[in-house]
Amino acid sequence: MAEIRLQKILARAGLGSRRACEELIAQGRVTVNGRVAQLGEKADPQRDDIRLDGQRVQAPEPLVYLALYKQRFVLSTTESQDGRKTVRDLVPVPQRVFPVGRLDLESEGLMLLTNDGELANRLTHPRYGHEKEYRVLVAKHPTEAQLEAWRHGIVLEDGTRTRPAQVRIERLQGKGAWLRVVLREGKKRQIREMCRLTGLPVVRLVRVRIGPLRLGGLKPGEWRALTEAEVAALRDQPGPPHTRGRGRARPRGRR
Repeated sequence: MAEIRLQKILARAGLGSRRACEELIAQGRVTVNGRVAQLGEKADPQRDDIRLDGQRVQAPEPLVYLALYKQRFVLSTTESQDGRKTVRDLVPVPQRVFPVGRLDLESEGLMLLTNDGELANRLTHPRYGHEKEYRVLVAKHPTEAQLEAWRHGIVLEDGTRTRPAQVRIERLQGKGAWLRVVLREGKKRQIREMCRLTGLPVVRLVRVRIGPLRLGGLKPGEWRALTEAEVAALRDQPGPPHTRGRGRARPRGRR
């Protein structure tokens, strides 16, 4: 096998996304043939002795792509410090897969698990802006002004402004309503924060789509392997560049 970039080898070995593997290298935790590796270095996984924290990194496994319906109160990680169930516990496959992106503890729905670090990087890097779609049950009937705030972007408590979201009322349910929301970014607990700041308490939040990949008929806790067509569609997505001029809100009172 020809030499390839070290972070790609680590990602293909199931040690995380390419960005996460770059951080492992930057921390000095990776060695190649007994010496500390450097960012940008190349190696041959079949010939070179590559180690993470002193443990030999095995040659890359076959690539695996899985769609999972994460239930509420399941951690979106591969390890738990306190014994709580993780998404990895729901997927009994031998390969070391990891989740692409996260859902917060109380949210549910579609997650992609894979050992393809390159694809994970493409799907999570902000510059690509891939769409993610959600069904959100809120406790009140939203006003048009509340929905327009989502469509124009909301200034969060840290001073950043969300990118414009697509949002519409799917149906009313008692005193509440189901919303369809499409985002092109993934700030931490973004939808819950947008709901809180616009006075729409969240009752339930379900992710139903990541780019072209849909939740479909999966039930909570169920998973399946992606088809070749689904993997190809994820890889072939074009990624629009960041919209310039968005980000930190401008301070008022100055020109």
